[in-house]
Amino acid sequence: MPPPAAIRLDGLTVTYGSFVAVDHVDLEVRRGELFGLLGPNGAGKSSTIKVLIGQRRPTAGHVAVFDHDIVREWSDIKPKFGYVPDRENHFDEFTGRRNLQIFAGLYGIHNGRIDECLKMVELTDAANVKVKGYSMGMRKKLLIARALLHHPALLYLDEPTANLDVHSTAIVHRILRTMLSEGTTIVLTTHDMKEVQDLCDRVAILCRGKLIALDTPLALRQQHHERKADVILGDGTRLEIDLDRDEDRAKLASHVNAGAVASVQTREFDFHAAFLKLTGTEFD
Repeated sequence: MPPPAAIRLDGLTVTYGSFVAVDHVDLEVRRGELFGLLGPNGAGKSSTIKVLIGQRRPTAGHVAVFDHDIVREWSDIKPKFGYVPDRENHFDEFTGRRNLQIFAGLYGIHNGRIDECLKMVELTDAANVKVKGYSMGMRKKLLIARALLHHPALLYLDEPTANLDVHSTAIVHRILRTMLSEGTTIVLTTHDMKEVQDLCDRVAILCRGKLIALDTPLALRQQHHERKADVILGDGTRLEIDLDRDEDRAKLASHVNAGAVASVQTREFDFHAAFLKLTGTEFD
């Protein structure tokens, strides 16, 4: 039996005038999983996140977070989640530490926890530097530290590793894995397909406001990639073999039996190609 739902969307619909941004989406995010929310621009990701963080009410449908109705019981939900937006909103004239102190005050968080979060994102040495002197990567890490201050049971991250170098990205991934081991539920949007495959337990793909795919990255890979092989014969002829077609497999076997094959290379799974197949649009 799967674990109970941390988030449940029943027919979620979000409209802006006559435009339907989210179209009757049914979806459950299980407690303790890292869930990827993917889709091209205009797919409905941002509108869904806005509902979940309380910036917009559903036009129709029902949303529950930890079994609390997101409209009627918002005060019960708000303390349970942290949010890392894709655009930073720091107080540039204040230091990194002072920025965290302001938000820590809202939750009654002690200074020791501020130090812990600064250390987690490797900003201890820059804690007393004004944020206007931070790099883009440092600013993103400060957002993450802020979201972790109150030990949230649920964490939303919008492009958490955008503009981060390899080392900082590894730090973020380590933090996320630690939080998962502690039972935190994580929902992220990302354009990094490797991040999806390395981190996500399950993935939902939205397109034009509708949910078009929901499964593990491995299952989506198995279901939607093209099984093809690139073959070079001894005379230099290049062949593309579709391994799902009987005639192509027979052709390959014939060349192998004749000793005519110089090389065979199967194509590695490309999540981007599967995304393109599902949505009909590039991942942007």
